[in-house]
Amino acid sequence: MTATPDRLNLPARRRRHARLIAALTTLIGACAEAAEAVYQPIAAAPPGQKAVEVGLLPCIQVSLAAAALLDRARAEDDARWPTVMAWEREEARRTYAARCAVAEAQKLAERTEPPGEHGVLLPTVEQSAAIDLASAGDEVAARWLTDPEEAAALLRELVASGELAAGEVLDEAVDSAVLTGLLALQEARTASDPSTAAELCISAVPHIALAVTLASADPQ
Repeated sequence: MTATPDRLNLPARRRRHARLIAALTTLIGACAEAAEAVYQPIAAAPPGQKAVEVGLLPCIQVSLAAAALLDRARAEDDARWPTVMAWEREEARRTYAARCAVAEAQKLAERTEPPGEHGVLLPTVEQSAAIDLASAGDEVAARWLTDPEEAAALLRELVASGELAAGEVLDEAVDSAVLTGLLALQEARTASDPSTAAELCISAVPHIALAVTLASADPQ
């Protein structure tokens, strides 16, 4: 018999993801410091000085270290909460099976063209189930940026049928926000000039901050 959330006495999500949240806030500070290493020398230079030496290395360093920092924090959180981790895996198997069943039913009902017809490969039932979760996370993350109340309402709507769990959608939303931030940092590493690199470091911050909010959010 699978343990229920009440039996497990599940921790608040900000406790469950405490190491990740701490790493995300560290990353926000590192992004700001990297941008400052570019902007501060420019601000301190005399008005008539044409060439200003700036520090580009911090932008490169934060870009290179970010993913490993977050992966390590996730692993530490999982190690701290093994019972919760086991319950989450069981919950994910349950909702994945439910999504697969719905996808299979839709496939039979729609009588779609054979795979490969007109050069288009249709997703398998398993792929459809994974896509549904990823899409839900992306949409919740995108809406949370502009209207958290609307995003929360969407979350309740998504989990109402039982094919998705609120926690796994929020975790997927965290991943979506983190990925957007990491892509900006990756672009900063290859930027053609220091100012662009600094701007990209700063542009990653709202997405990393959103990941903090989503990792801390408890479904209502």
